[in-house]
Amino acid sequence: MKLKKLTESEQLVMKCIWMKEEHMALSEIVALANDRYGKDWKPQTVSTFLKYLVQKGYLAMYRQGRVFKYQPLIKEEDYTAQLLKEHIRFWNDNSIKSFASNLCREETMTKQELDELKEMLDDLD
Repeated sequence: MKLKKLTESEQLVMKCIWMKEEHMALSEIVALANDRYGKDWKPQTVSTFLKYLVQKGYLAMYRQGRVFKYQPLIKEEDYTAQLLKEHIRFWNDNSIKSFASNLCREETMTKQELDELKEMLDDLD
């Protein structure tokens, strides 16, 4: 399934919602975005992002008493997998080998991270 592109701000809002792994109210999302990511967003700003995310099919909105809650419809893993595929297609000419080569350069990964990647790949056999 091809997901619609998100702006950087929409991604940040989704990251907040995915992080909590529960249905969230506007006030909770605003607080998390401002505290964790150093934003100074007002509720109206975040409400606009949420409206777009509902329209794009990333979130469902429902009323619980006097408060609207937002529930993710797309898993974070599905979104990040699509981003990675698009990155490899565009920047690495659809070559996993080229992507892995760039990823594993000395200044990109530590020795420990490289060892963890090798171990993970060995476990796939």
